[in-house]
Amino acid sequence: MSAPDSPVNVSGRDVAEQLQPVLVDLIALAINGKQAHWHVYGRQFISVHERLDVLVADARSFADEIAERVIALGVQVDGRAQTVADSGADFPEGFIPDDKVIALIVEQIDALVERARQTLGPLESIDQASQDIVLGMLRTMEKHRWMFAAHTKS
Repeated sequence: MSAPDSPVNVSGRDVAEQLQPVLVDLIALAINGKQAHWHVYGRQFISVHERLDVLVADARSFADEIAERVIALGVQVDGRAQTVADSGADFPEGFIPDDKVIALIVEQIDALVERARQTLGPLESIDQASQDIVLGMLRTMEKHRWMFAAHTKS
């Protein structure tokens, strides 16, 4: 079934090509963040446990905003479990010490930020409204990265 035509004069396919990988990264971050939230332990348990919930909420919110932007442009997105699993954004099972959780989450945020930054140039010429969503997401995720990384500084 195809989506209704987009009333916007933008190449939805070009936007989708840029945003689909970012969408998958955000979904994976939300899933892995929740897994970490449930299984973190250690001296920094409370602060990491609570910070993970904020990260997960933001990742879910931006995933929804990005998906809805692409859909509004008349192109479908793929946020299925298998697509996310195939992305390679794994997370270890079981209980994980707080310092390892922080390192894993920072690594995943770094990968998301790097991929998202790669979309900025193309989106500037394709669709600045979509670029604006990515910029907002970058500001938020870079703040999360700082807050997690601050747990490791002495």
